[in-house]
Amino acid sequence: MAADLKKKIDFKNMLTRFVSGIILLAIVVVSGVFGSWYFYVVAMAISLICLWEFYRMAGIDRRPVGIAGYVGAVLLWVLLALQLEEYLPAALIIGFFAVMGVYVFHFVHTEVTEAVYAFFGLFYVVFLLSFMYRIRMLDDGVFLLWLILLGSWGCDLSAYCIGIVFGKHKMAPDLSPKKTIEGAVGGVLGAAFLGAMYGALFGSNFVKIDYPVFACAAACAAAGLISMIGDLAASAFKRSHGIKDYSKILPGHGGLMDRFDSVIFVAPVVFYVVKFFMR
Repeated sequence: MAADLKKKIDFKNMLTRFVSGIILLAIVVVSGVFGSWYFYVVAMAISLICLWEFYRMAGIDRRPVGIAGYVGAVLLWVLLALQLEEYLPAALIIGFFAVMGVYVFHFVHTEVTEAVYAFFGLFYVVFLLSFMYRIRMLDDGVFLLWLILLGSWGCDLSAYCIGIVFGKHKMAPDLSPKKTIEGAVGGVLGAAFLGAMYGALFGSNFVKIDYPVFACAAACAAAGLISMIGDLAASAFKRSHGIKDYSKILPGHGGLMDRFDSVIFVAPVVFYVVKFFMR
């Protein structure tokens, strides 16, 4: 029986997955605590690698339209380095012009879907992931940053536990047969509870947030709700292109996009929720 169990469980893969996950988490946590240029470099690297993985899925990672998208992505991070957040839409506009320029002047060799993927990737991956860095640069960013992970991961864990016990009604059977409506509700409530606990423990350290318990609970609840859409959206993209993982860059996990697919959706939501509670 032990031999059969060993065959079913790939312990080597589990160890690889655990080690690579811990290393990635350590890099994010350490750079997030130190902030400044440390987290800037890590967040920028994550977003650019994720963009490459997304373009690779779409088959445009080495295409002219993909290169135009990279230009817009780099410009966006340059503006963040210069603390010119109000001009971030300009990076999207310039990226859009660059993509459309390549499309019209390279029309015979460029499909319209390639141009759409190029600009969509710039917005979906790079612009939305940039909110990780923007949250960290807020006055209470060293504490607020972790609401992203707490909301998304807390929702996943709560949804899993509630879904196993009470789950009956499928939420998105075509994309994820195991996800249930009961699990989703439990996930959002669980994330809100964890957020409230976090606010109660660390709220006294906040200098710009009013009602920290309620603010953290609201941010995590919203994060939990939107993280499920992010997870399902990533599954839809991969299924439509017939792939299991975005890449193999992270041993045992696949690509960075496979780990940050929900963070892409959660980061801007947490940013605007906590901004609402800032004085």
